[in-house]
Amino acid sequence: MIFFSETNLENVKKILAFPMACGIMSRVFVNFVYFIYKGGISLFFVSNRRVTALFVALTVASSTLWLTGCGDKGQQTAQTRASQVKAMKVLRQDTPLTSEFAGSIVGKDEVRVQSKVSGKVVEKYFHGGDFVTVGQPLYKIDSRQYESAVLQARANLSQAEATLNNARTDLYRDQELLASDAISEQTVTTQQAQVDAYAAAAAANAALLRKAQEDLDDTVVYSPLTGQLSVDDVAVGTYAVAGSTTLVTVGSSDPIYAQFSISESEYLRFMGIKNTPGQSVNPGITVILTLSDGTEYPLPGRLVEMDRSLADNTGSLTLKALFENPTGALLPGMFARVRLTGEVVPNAILVPERAVQQLLGKSFVMVVGDGNKSEAKTVTLGDKVGSYYIIREGLTADDMVVVEGLTNLQEGVDLNVTTVTAQDMGFSLNPDMRQYNPDKDNK
Repeated sequence: MIFFSETNLENVKKILAFPMACGIMSRVFVNFVYFIYKGGISLFFVSNRRVTALFVALTVASSTLWLTGCGDKGQQTAQTRASQVKAMKVLRQDTPLTSEFAGSIVGKDEVRVQSKVSGKVVEKYFHGGDFVTVGQPLYKIDSRQYESAVLQARANLSQAEATLNNARTDLYRDQELLASDAISEQTVTTQQAQVDAYAAAAAANAALLRKAQEDLDDTVVYSPLTGQLSVDDVAVGTYAVAGSTTLVTVGSSDPIYAQFSISESEYLRFMGIKNTPGQSVNPGITVILTLSDGTEYPLPGRLVEMDRSLADNTGSLTLKALFENPTGALLPGMFARVRLTGEVVPNAILVPERAVQQLLGKSFVMVVGDGNKSEAKTVTLGDKVGSYYIIREGLTADDMVVVEGLTNLQEGVDLNVTTVTAQDMGFSLNPDMRQYNPDKDNK
């Protein structure tokens, strides 16, 4: 038989006496036990241990239920607190569709300068990287053998001309003898044939002389166009092979090309709709160039060239846009991003990209609903323009979308809204091409 002592009763009260916020049931139960003790009624259990175990289990279970109820009530109190969010009104305006492509700068005209004759380079008239004009001398090839060839060709021509003149004199004499019937007509015919042969030989030697003179003239290598030279020029003393050895490369830099590739669908979007018969590119497209450091090139370009077919291995189409380059800021080989601006969507509804959430293939945004409660709206996304998405369906121009504080935000929650603008959040219709600078972020 088990009796409640004073110590045991105090322990029971400590276990069961929960705060008043948990309800009055625990207080009633404690008072009931205490009353039994103070009344002198002895509580005892029979020696059957099952009854004792049942009493303990019921006591623990009831305590757990009361404690759980208190915890739930605390959680409900926490959930009723308003969530701190930032929201902005959706934008509605005419929006030009833009697409960006990776590209590179290539020279409009680029020529590898090679000598027409073989020989050792004996002189160089420039420095690497110089700007040159068309016809400006660049190299001098050893000309001694070509000078000798000219002298020999000139001597051969003189000999051929002397033989021709002698044959013509004989022909003139034979014609006079034929007139007096002193020789036969066959003799005159034979002499005429010899004169013709000697004349042909003289003409051949004249051609050889001209060729030798041209080779001699080609020992000086001239610039084929106006532009800037590369710095990989060969040094004096290099043996140049005619038509094989590249002495230097020269290219024009004003104007200059930006070359890039687009997909088939993008081609149809930007080119196919507005093209007119006979035009290979769309004149209504504006081309903007962004350099690798994030700066935007100040002069717009225009599409001027388009490949005749898609590449077999990539399925892309190569295009070239022409840019004026009066200061020489654009250099061949530079990386750049090409932005094409074409069709304008009238009265487009725009929401920031960061406000769009996706789940199971569906896109939705949280808006500030009636009574400042969160409300989820399913949307249909259109094209991405800068920091925004064009919304085709699901929103109106009066909606306020949540742009910050979306983490763990559920529908139907009270909101404490701070209204912001696109400028406050740094949103823009233009893509952010600024170069990342970790040192600046750490300051």
